Amino acid sequence: MKLYAVGLGPGDEAYMVPQARKVISESEVVVGYTVYMDLVADLLEGKELISTGMMGEVERCEAAIQEALKGKQVCVISSGDAGIYGMAPLLYEAAEQYPELEIEVVPGITAAVSSAAILGSPLSNDFVTISLSDLMTPWEVIEKRLDAVSSADIVTCLYNPQSKKRVDYLKRACEIALRHKSPGTQCGYVRNAFRESDSRSLICTLAELKDTDVDMFTTVIIGNADTRVVNGKLVTARGYEV
Repeated sequence: MKLYAVGLGPGDEAYMVPQARKVISESEVVVGYTVYMDLVADLLEGKELISTGMMGEVERCEAAIQEALKGKQVCVISSGDAGIYGMAPLLYEAAEQYPELEIEVVPGITAAVSSAAILGSPLSNDFVTISLSDLMTPWEVIEKRLDAVSSADIVTCLYNPQSKKRVDYLKRACEIALRHKSPGTQCGYVRNAFRESDSRSLICTLAELKDTDVDMFTTVIIGNADTRVVNGKLVTARGYEV
């Protein structure tokens, strides 16, 4: 028996890996967050669908496992990559007592990678990703991580930068970065990367980013001392002589 954790990538089928499309097409049951199910609605006709809203991750995993144990082909979908802020680790943990159930992760293009491609090439050297959501990680821990990477001048990609309940978290993150970085540090953000609905991007300085209003569908990239704007694109130099 096998259960699939599938990364959809940004959401547009053009940026979905062929194996992801194949697994979804062949699955009898597809499980996912309501918003992500809508992104691949044309692939779901005739299938049994199990979807929940936010905070229903454990419920979705348990339902997927039970359906897979019946011998059905089941896939659980995530945006981006299923193993990066996605459903794969939760599936492994929830299925620990079912060693007969094999889990296969189908990778997807991450929000960091797709956003970087739209902005230019800001992740061309060392970088880290940090989620500003404190639902799973205490803010005190997030703050320590932000301070550490900022002091090391590592390009930082921020997931879940702001929500209705966390209205000032991006501002807080920028203030931490400003302890170590210049206000003129080049940054950028992308909303709904490569999606047809309301996709937009902007390059700005760290000082400008601090007062920017974004949402959960936005990915933010804070550059380092080698990040600059080249012909309207955000680029972090590798160090080659040109």
